[in-house]
Amino acid sequence: MNDQPLLSVEHLSVDFRLRDGLFGSRTLSAVRDVSFTIERGKTFGLVGESGSGKSTIGRAILRLVQPSAGRIVFDGQEVTAFGRATPLAFRRDVQVVFQDPISSLNPRQTVATTLGQAIDRHRPMPARQRAREIAQLIDNVGLASYQAGRYPHELSGGQRQRVAIARALAVQPRLIVCDEPVSALDVSTQAQVINLLVDLQREFGLSYLFIAHNLDVVRHVSHRIGVLYLGRLVEVGPANVVHERSSHPYTRMLMASTLVADPEVQAIRSRERRQAIRAELPSPLAPPPGCAFNTRCVWADTGCRARMPQLEDSGDGVQAACLRLTAVAAGAPNQTREEEVIA
Repeated sequence: MNDQPLLSVEHLSVDFRLRDGLFGSRTLSAVRDVSFTIERGKTFGLVGESGSGKSTIGRAILRLVQPSAGRIVFDGQEVTAFGRATPLAFRRDVQVVFQDPISSLNPRQTVATTLGQAIDRHRPMPARQRAREIAQLIDNVGLASYQAGRYPHELSGGQRQRVAIARALAVQPRLIVCDEPVSALDVSTQAQVINLLVDLQREFGLSYLFIAHNLDVVRHVSHRIGVLYLGRLVEVGPANVVHERSSHPYTRMLMASTLVADPEVQAIRSRERRQAIRAELPSPLAPPPGCAFNTRCVWADTGCRARMPQLEDSGDGVQAACLRLTAVAAGAPNQTREEEVIA
């Protein structure tokens, strides 16, 4: 049995050159020195606000953007060493489910045609066998057989996302990058799609990189969670521990920002959010010195503004990049800093 992780991301950085006026340019560091692994048959969740670099990491793994530094290793093969041409076997093994299925599905193709094209590209077979494969895929994702002849505009948002999942399954992948796959769906449909992904993982032994901004959603589908802030991992660990006993102030802010149906719990979270954050997200083009979260953190002190924290053990298998872990765990904000930010 292979004990090596299916995917290893090692010190990944991704920079973009942006035009600044007619002749100038600036560098946007979208991802900075990010490392994590995805075990076989497991899910690694990436969570963070918009602009944190989550989707950029997914696109780097899919070879849709070029890393500036670091390595991506899939099943022993260094993806970053493939060159300009991506092997077809890698395209088959690593699939993607995008956030908006209406834009990722061809509006002129029926469900059966969409699935058939994926099969023909990676697993050519006789027409009758292909028809059986398409029928099985449609059943696997919980769609009715008659929907094979439907076009994307004739389906609901949840049904379209099921088609996108079926298209990814059609080539029998080993890793699926799920880039905000449920954020455009209503709450009840989100739960159905998440349960479907969990069931498919059990049945086919799939691995997922699950990208989302909602920590509650990520917790339900993930075995491990990584929290991103301005392109850096600030906390990583077992999903339940990160969700229930988060160490980093930013993770606590994300947790407090999540809406829940229980009014009493929501009132507590709203109060915690007011206590945990005192400013808006800084520009990724000009991140603050030291800890990038220091401008928003009520626990920050002068050391946080002078030194960049590195990931270190905070207990229960969690690593957090914070210089004030003891103070955060005690729950007492830096009073001087709090008064300074409020003023």
